Amino acid sequence: MTADATALVVPVPPPASKVPHVRTHHGDTFVDSYEWMRDKESPELIDYLQRENRYAEAVTRHQEPLREAIFGEIKERTQETDLSVPARKKGWWYYSRTEEGKQYGIQCRVAAEDTGDLGRDWTPPEVVPGRPVEGEQILLDGNELAEGKPFFSLGGLSVTEDGTLLAYSEDNAGDERFTLRIKDLGTGELLPDEVPNVFYGLSFAPDGTRVYYTVVDDSWRPYQVRVHTLGTPVEEDAVVYQEDDVAMWTGFEVSADRTQLLISIGCSEYSEYRVLDLADPGAGLTTLVPRDERILYDAEPVTIAGVPHYLLTHDRDAKNSMVSLVAASEFARPLADQEWTTVLAHDDAVRVNGLTVTRTHVVLSVRKDTIERVQVLPLAGLGTPDQGQPTEPDFDEELFTSNLANAEFDSPIIRLSYASYLTPPRVYDYVLEDGTLALRKETEVRGGYDPASYVAERQWAPAADGTLIPLSVVRRAELSQDGTNPAVIYAYGSYEASMDPAFSIARLSLLDRGIIYVTAHIRGGGEMGRSWYDQGKKLAKKNTFTDFVDATTYLADSGWVDAGRIAAMGGSAGGLLMGAVANLAPEKYRAIVAQVPFVDALTTILDPELPLSALEWEEWGNPITDAEVYRYMKEYTPYENVRPVAYPRIAAVTSFNDTRVLYVEPAKWVAQLRETTTGSEPIVLKTELDGGHGGASGRYSRWRDVAWDYAFAADAVGATAVLARSTSSVV
Repeated sequence: MTADATALVVPVPPPASKVPHVRTHHGDTFVDSYEWMRDKESPELIDYLQRENRYAEAVTRHQEPLREAIFGEIKERTQETDLSVPARKKGWWYYSRTEEGKQYGIQCRVAAEDTGDLGRDWTPPEVVPGRPVEGEQILLDGNELAEGKPFFSLGGLSVTEDGTLLAYSEDNAGDERFTLRIKDLGTGELLPDEVPNVFYGLSFAPDGTRVYYTVVDDSWRPYQVRVHTLGTPVEEDAVVYQEDDVAMWTGFEVSADRTQLLISIGCSEYSEYRVLDLADPGAGLTTLVPRDERILYDAEPVTIAGVPHYLLTHDRDAKNSMVSLVAASEFARPLADQEWTTVLAHDDAVRVNGLTVTRTHVVLSVRKDTIERVQVLPLAGLGTPDQGQPTEPDFDEELFTSNLANAEFDSPIIRLSYASYLTPPRVYDYVLEDGTLALRKETEVRGGYDPASYVAERQWAPAADGTLIPLSVVRRAELSQDGTNPAVIYAYGSYEASMDPAFSIARLSLLDRGIIYVTAHIRGGGEMGRSWYDQGKKLAKKNTFTDFVDATTYLADSGWVDAGRIAAMGGSAGGLLMGAVANLAPEKYRAIVAQVPFVDALTTILDPELPLSALEWEEWGNPITDAEVYRYMKEYTPYENVRPVAYPRIAAVTSFNDTRVLYVEPAKWVAQLRETTTGSEPIVLKTELDGGHGGASGRYSRWRDVAWDYAFAADAVGATAVLARSTSSVV
């Protein structure tokens, strides 16, 4: 066969067997022909997924040069040999670095000085990428740990107070079950202690003799906090706390002052804290506000005038949350009799996300005007008429994100991260005493990046009910409002998660091809406060999907975008969004990229034995017990609502070992789409057979995953060539 003849061969999708499976709830029967794909051990399934990968490869083979170009642009723009700004903990400066050609980070430290000069002692040492650091000690080299393994991810790191031992956990399958190990930093040797099947989150006790960690149950729900005493058999590890409510998530952290273990149990609507005095762990746990009070709160201990207190970030009569100071002794009394002193009052325009403390200040995380920012408040006078007002660093961009990166309890400074759509990530030190900012680092973007070549702006799209949906729009500065430009619109819209302004080197590859990149901050997210979230969950969930469609309509009518050149993209719950809008308005999208998409949500949530399904009830409702929730979900869940219309080209990208959204959901969805569509656009399923929820591990592998997704979208909207006037493109 000649090359020309080969090019004319049209790839044929693999046929999917149909085995009727009947699901009946609340008098409704649904026949599922592809539920057989849930059998992960089935040789037929493995063969089918491999054939789907070959089909996806054949359909997108012409995109390979574009994928390689985007990957090359990401690689060339990235400072591959780089390091984080050192952060001080006790007598050491800790940092991570990367080296060109290596997939994984390297965790390091150098000794700190104590001269008595606070400015000098808390100024991080100057470390230059690619230059050996005098006195550097390598704690962990991810490249060595990953050697010979199909997957590698760190789940947690903790160093003892005296700096002699390191606890870390690693996952080699992508299923988010980690193995905990202990390393002697003096000898470099591993201790015999090894704890399998732990979850995220681990911490040494202050005395360094014990390690706390979490464990998941059979449905991957974190339900236990355990403690391992060094030198003892794992079988003797004690259960500090176990949560039996299948709808509650359990986690822990050590308090900022290192005196208490704070165990948090909660869902999206209410929570409970149980605390352990680390100086006297035998005394057992103390409950603060019990869950029966239905208050959603976080707690942090603080000592005021020698008296133990807690700072609570809570939603008691405060939808957007507020901060109260409560003496520890108050929690022994009925809630109605307790005295809570307001530290930060409720504000309908300000969402309070949480706080931490140093020895001298409270550090607050708040969201105002959709933007996340950091505020500080002195502890002196806290809760009294002499209390000061929160202050915050002053930044000069309209759309940015400022987060707390590090706040050591005894430090006179806090470390802030800063980024925007146009500004690469920056690291600042903020002096608590006088509010001065010191820029410690701005991530280098190689290849002549010029932020003046781009524009980032806020626009507002009207929803059908009159609600204004904030959009973040990023584009090349020279584009004209002539209705010819391609666009990619992205959103998430669930779990009160906010899609905050952030810099992306990969996104430059889309912008430089003339694509207008839009993030739609739709209801169900947290960008506009708690009410914004409430208007996009449970029996209001459809707002999330219609908001996205209305945002797309606004773009198509804006004069900036060609209505026939719009691609949509979203992942996980945002992948459910992609499936829903594909059913609602397939004609509005040239292509849809659904990343690890939660498209068979009803089947999953109806089975509490499946991973994490019971935890979803507070987000979507409980269709098992509530017929109205079942009916409502049945009306929007993508898999059940595939209909005979001309669907756009669709790429469903998933991972075989993902425990959050099982591979079976996109696999079934793609089969049903192909069976039902009246159009001729290709619908492909791409499965990473060694990956987890975030895809493959290793930065180069992740860059290739991003390049694949972006090439699929860019090819669909006809934006494969870099703009002629793009001065920031890599040459």
